[in-house]
Amino acid sequence: MRTERFGNSPSKRACKSPANLVKEHLRAIERKYHALIRSAIETQLHHEPDVETRNRKPLKRPLVFEADWELRCGPQNRFRIFYEVDQKQQAVYIWAIGIKMGNRVYVGRKEIEL
Repeated sequence: MRTERFGNSPSKRACKSPANLVKEHLRAIERKYHALIRSAIETQLHHEPDVETRNRKPLKRPLVFEADWELRCGPQNRFRIFYEVDQKQQAVYIWAIGIKMGNRVYVGRKEIEL
């Protein structure tokens, strides 16, 4: 699995993702929001990514991918970043990035069940 690392400080927790899959998910999102999503990943997931906050929640049941946490960001919190925290390796794995529309979430133009 190919991964990408976000951030360049060795003191920060490593954020990794299956690069090709997440890039495909980002293609379904308007380009003007990509910087906002990247910023949310860098600021919210480098420090205590496994601590629940208003916009960071554990998932109640597992999704199709291995994510067990959800980060909400963007206008009206419409973007969802699904990730997993590996305490042993001090890493965050981003498995999917989606858009919430009403009561539905779309990842890479496909609706997923929450």
